Amino acid sequence: MLKEFKEFALKGSLLDIAVGFVMGAAFKTVVTAFTVGIVSPLIGLLFNTDFKELKWIIKGGLADAEGKIQGEIAVLYGEFLTSVLDFIIVAFVMFLIVKAVNKFKRKEEEVASAPAGPSQEELLTEIRDLLKK
Repeated sequence: MLKEFKEFALKGSLLDIAVGFVMGAAFKTVVTAFTVGIVSPLIGLLFNTDFKELKWIIKGGLADAEGKIQGEIAVLYGEFLTSVLDFIIVAFVMFLIVKAVNKFKRKEEEVASAPAGPSQEELLTEIRDLLKK
């Protein structure tokens, strides 16, 4: 059983998936930092506020002794839009990567599939000519 697990764990495709997962998580962190640190403030200029903190307050809460509002009910649409923007950026980059890999694979297949010898028609023509003699 241990030997089977080792074979399963060390398969190339499983290792590729694991590496892709780790790289994807790291890339997601970079995209989130880009969105929160650069894109959100620029979009926030349109709303005169931090884009990620945009919200629709359904019910305001009461202020405590420190002036903080307690019990606020709000829809955090700025945070949602930031997450959607993160997703779109990650999905677009993944699309570009898959497109580049597929293009590279097609070129390899075209080179590999070039015929090395005579075609089937040429062989049949040759056999026919030999039979005529």
